[in-house]
Amino acid sequence: MLRITRDIVIDENDIEIGFVRASGPGGQNVNKLSTAAQLRFDTGRLTLAPDTRMRLERIAGQRLTKDGIIVIHAQRFRTQERNRADAIDRLVEMLREAAIRPTPRRATRPTLGSKKRRLDSKKRRSDIKAKRGSARYDD
Repeated sequence: MLRITRDIVIDENDIEIGFVRASGPGGQNVNKLSTAAQLRFDTGRLTLAPDTRMRLERIAGQRLTKDGIIVIHAQRFRTQERNRADAIDRLVEMLREAAIRPTPRRATRPTLGSKKRRLDSKKRRSDIKAKRGSARYDD
């Protein structure tokens, strides 16, 4: 059992991990061995709050299939064990991030002093730029 948060626990048997050939550099090792881990996890087996499920869908992005299965492809390392651990860590991190409820933003108004400072700096920059032009000759 993997504990994600206090409320979310997933069974390791629900995670399917297969190994495929990795792409990229690596010489004969890439062509002969299947070291890249492909993790598949069905989100339907989790009981999540609706807002947490929506955040998970947004975080997962294209890694989430239409059937609600998260697919993570890990090929960062040269061994199956490290790629397997990397895929599981990425899944756990994704679920933890989805479980965090964002704090709502409170609309605030700028203070009078900040408005004055902003306008003063704009006026200063305007004066500097106006003085850059060629000198005017009045007849």
